[in-house]
Amino acid sequence: MRMVIAAVVAMRISAAMADELEDAHRLAVGGRDSYWKCLAREYSRDSNKSMSGEDFACHLASVCASERQNFRVALVDYLSMQSPGADAGAPLTTANNAIALAQGNVVTAFIRHKEAPK
Repeated sequence: MRMVIAAVVAMRISAAMADELEDAHRLAVGGRDSYWKCLAREYSRDSNKSMSGEDFACHLASVCASERQNFRVALVDYLSMQSPGADAGAPLTTANNAIALAQGNVVTAFIRHKEAPK
């Protein structure tokens, strides 16, 4: 009887952990989407059209601060839950790399669009 109770408790704990992980994933994806939408708004602003690629990169690094931080926190939480025994700094490094990649992709698109023949 004890083994049955232990198995039921373990299943409930496992289901609760899976739900928490799914919620954390949903928050990370939502944070990513909000951050990308903010970057897209910045990309399309008319006031940026006269900027050089380097100036736009600096500008982009300074905007969307709350969206960027929300994404970072949500992604770190999700990654930490996904691999609880991993190196403590690995999720933050991954989140920072994802943010840098997003910014880099938007800057690359900006430069390519600017250099495209008109």
